[in-house]
Amino acid sequence: MWQLRESAHPVLTDEGGAILDERTCRWTHLTPTASAAVMLLLAGTTEEEAAGQYAERYGISHKHAAADVHTVATRLTTLGLATATPADRRRWRRWKR
Repeated sequence: MWQLRESAHPVLTDEGGAILDERTCRWTHLTPTASAAVMLLLAGTTEEEAAGQYAERYGISHKHAAADVHTVATRLTTLGLATATPADRRRWRRWKR
């Protein structure tokens, strides 16, 4: 499950957006399509479901949409703004504590 870290604070609209990283006090600016991808990912859908909704929204092929959504998710994860921890694994860690 993809999600933003607790230290990342998004401001997302259909016109674009930004994410504040409170650890570094830096903003990461997003294009309108990147903002849409983040909104779909944060809606709790899988990356695959988000890509399907993204393709429908922009009238593009599912393959192209999957590549776009994956690029946004990977870039924000690389920047340390998000995590892609599987949901089952997170539950296990909570239970273990």
